[in-house]
Amino acid sequence: MPNAPQTKPKETKSAIVRRLLSRKAGADIGTLQKATGWQPHSVRAALSTLRKAGYTIDKMPPKSDGGVPSYRIIGVPEQA
Repeated sequence: MPNAPQTKPKETKSAIVRRLLSRKAGADIGTLQKATGWQPHSVRAALSTLRKAGYTIDKMPPKSDGGVPSYRIIGVPEQA
């Protein structure tokens, strides 16, 4: 059908997490929760799954006293 509307594939929640963690500033647990609708333990499980898949994730210290740490992908797995 040449006139069919083109729809983009839906971005998965795992892809959203990878995209947010790939930013220079990274993302904290709260930001990842809001973006995915997941509970904190589910966000931490996603981080663990990414590490097991070969991603290197850096935990950055809080920017201020009483702040929360941010996480950032600093290495991606080699494609076999």
